[in-house]
Parts: sequence; C-alpha cells; structure tokens
Amino acid sequence: METFVREKPSVDIILPNYNKDKFLEEAINSVINQTYKNWHLYIVDDHSSDDSCKIIDKLTNLKKITIIKLDKNKGPSFCRNYAMRISKSKYISFIDSDDCWSDDKLEKQIDFMEKNNLSFTYTDYTTFFEKNGKRKTKRRTFLSDHFNYDTFIKNSSINTTTMIIARSILGNHKFRKIKLCEDYLFKCQLLKNNNVAKKLDENLASYRVLSKSRSSQRLKNIYWLWHINKHYNKLNFYHNVISILFIAINSIKKYGIK
Repeated sequence: METFVREKPSVDIILPNYNKDKFLEEAINSVINQTYKNWHLYIVDDHSSDDSCKIIDKLTNLKKITIIKLDKNKGPSFCRNYAMRISKSKYISFIDSDDCWSDDKLEKQIDFMEKNNLSFTYTDYTTFFEKNGKRKTKRRTFLSDHFNYDTFIKNSSINTTTMIIARSILGNHKFRKIKLCEDYLFKCQLLKNNNVAKKLDENLASYRVLSKSRSSQRLKNIYWLWHINKHYNKLNFYHNVISILFIAINSIKKYGIK
C-alpha cells in the first residue's frame, strides 16, 4: 500500500536591510540553517551604501532566496510591503537584518500553528549587545502567552523577528510609511480585526540592541507611539497616556534603563 507524506506548508521570510553589513550574513545564515526546509527568503536591500550588496550577491544562485535591490532608499515599510506583495506562501515570517534565529525556530513555530490552527504567533527572545567584539547577553523575555488588541496597546512586546502570520489574516493590511514604530501599527491593525496572537513558549530568537538603533531612540519612540495611538488607533488622551505608560514600563523590564 502506497503511503503519501504530506508536504509541510510553505513560509515566506521577509528580511529588509539597510547598511547592516556587519550583521547581515549572520541573519541570513540563521535562515539558511533552519531545520524546516519549506521556506523562501526575500531579501530587500534598501539602497545600502555599505558592503551589504557584496554579501547578498553571493546568494544569487540559490533558488530559495529572492534578492531585491532598491534604486533609492524607501524605508523598512516599503521593503516589507513589497516582499509581502510578491510572496505567495501560506505563512509570512519576518527577520530584521541585525537579528538571528535559533535553527529550529520555523519548525517548532509552524508545527505549533498547524496543530492548533493559529494564524498569528510569536515567541520569546534574548536581547544581546556586542562590546569590543564580544557578545554579551542582556536577558531573555518571558512574555504573556497571548495578546489581543486591548492588551497589546499596553504591552507592545511582540518582536517582529519572532512573528509569523498566516496570509489568511493579512487582507489589505500593510506597513504604513511612518518614521518609527511602523511595526507597532501593523500589529495593532492585525489585532483590531479580532485576531489573537498566541505565544509558543520557547526562546527562539536573538534581538540585537544597538546604541544607535531605531528601537533604542526612546523619546522618539514615545512620540511616534503617541502619534499612532492618536491618529490611527483613535485613542483619547487618557487611554493614550495609559498606553504609553504601560509600554514604557514593559520596555524597561525587557531592556533595562540604559
């Protein structure tokens, strides 16, 4: 009797990059080394001026990787939206060019989604930084086991690098072209549609804290969170203050004061 093995669902991985040549290869290798094999990686280089293109040019012969080089800088929202528009897989995953994954991230997370019929998941992760060429771990997160819209606007702890969504919930949602926190708004939009994000209780990613990274600019982040909450999430003054206060507290818990 002939036995049929069911093919595992496909996942598209979106990696935007701008001038992260020091870290890009590590991020790409953490995708290539996945134990889960039914993936396709979209690298969108946002007109980098460093050696990023030299790194991604080495990958042009790999069928599992699509490389898009923009002829001018358009920002991370455009990069992610472009890749989402041309991707076709059942699941969409994201990784930033200065972060990296555990080898079994996709295998464990997609299995979790398939077994439980989930459309939006995330995992815990470890924050780290490098000093004098040595990697120093800051701490591992222990996030809530699920988020809906109301809880997420008080604790925006879903890291984009850990997130996988099913194409079925994407609809017309896309990353808006704003200066900061575009990923916060994207997640708010998804969760507003009565979606719930569920956590796979595993630590499967590493998030690099850079002294000059977009995410470390806390005062600017607070301004843009306020702007998003007011103009897109339509929060009144009181609820906006509560949102920002709780997000700030949870950020300090994750990353510390510095």
